[in-house]
Amino acid sequence: MRFTRRTFIFIITFITLAVVSSIIFMRQKFFGKNPFGERLRRILKSNNYQNDSFQNLSPTTVTLKDASYLKMMREFFNKPKNVRPSVALPSVKTDLKNLKADKPTIVWQGHSSYFIKSKDITIMIDPVMSGSVSPFGSFANAFDGTDIYEVSELPMIDMLFLSHDHYDHLDYKTIIKLIPKVKKFYVSLGVGSHLEFWGVDPTKIIEFDWWDKHEITDDIEVIAAPARHFSGRSLTRGKTLWSAFVLSIHGYKLFLGGDSGYDTHFKEIGDKYGPFDIVMLENGQYGSEWPLIHMFPEQTAQAAQDLQAKLLLPVHWGKFVLANHSWNEPIQRLIVAAEKINLPVTTPMIGEPVIIGEKKPDKVWWNL
Repeated sequence: MRFTRRTFIFIITFITLAVVSSIIFMRQKFFGKNPFGERLRRILKSNNYQNDSFQNLSPTTVTLKDASYLKMMREFFNKPKNVRPSVALPSVKTDLKNLKADKPTIVWQGHSSYFIKSKDITIMIDPVMSGSVSPFGSFANAFDGTDIYEVSELPMIDMLFLSHDHYDHLDYKTIIKLIPKVKKFYVSLGVGSHLEFWGVDPTKIIEFDWWDKHEITDDIEVIAAPARHFSGRSLTRGKTLWSAFVLSIHGYKLFLGGDSGYDTHFKEIGDKYGPFDIVMLENGQYGSEWPLIHMFPEQTAQAAQDLQAKLLLPVHWGKFVLANHSWNEPIQRLIVAAEKINLPVTTPMIGEPVIIGEKKPDKVWWNL
């Protein structure tokens, strides 16, 4: 086939426009910005950063090496009808601005977002309050009845934790609204680059490599702990770290788990810092093609036991569709697994308070 000069110019113009459009699109604010300068120099000194990327403690691939991408695409576009609830989910609207909390009190907001108050200290973890976990418009919208809180309904936040930079944990629209309300951001190493790019004062950002410790007051301490996952908001992965956090506050110990596949790190954390009064662990968005980066419910129960948990609050479910299982399968399987090992589990509705040592809702509300 012979190309005319006009055809050749058209092809070159089309390719040029496509490349330029891609570059402009990838510069959109919601993608954030990879670390550079002094932050990157610190990252390069980390024992967890090798071969131009952060690494897990155990060899980990995002998908299995023999995973069928054709099968994954087919399942993605042919999800079963029950991946979303057929009706609005029930919830409890707790007044967060006037919440009294002599003991640590946790208010789950769906998926991996939750609010904690202990005495006069207010805390948020991985807040996503924009109704979606994607930068592409209406993709992965929240279930009906789950997006019950607005940023305006939050009090001033003393401590905001960000476990990693995936969209369902680090939401640009939510962070922009929260900036005036947050006194300090406690984040995994490198995530501060996104925050600074979005306008957060760098003096308000504290970044953690695994096992880093930060003493805030005589009775509040934060330690970053390993997780088995990955990071990335665009085409590159592993430029920022992913973590869980050990929070000691007012005589209680909480495990703020980000995303993680199952591995020996849970037992190591439990041996070092357990027992925990409560652990928040992911329980959902798993799949047979990516078993190393997200736990199955039975593994979530085992991880809680490894951590020496007195109580498990399962998160990372009940708000968004990010996998192919039914929306309530994770909690159904977890309850069965937990009963086998006598593991206490609390299952609050979105917005319903859990009070350590005092109130642990366990109503079966998901069989709709």
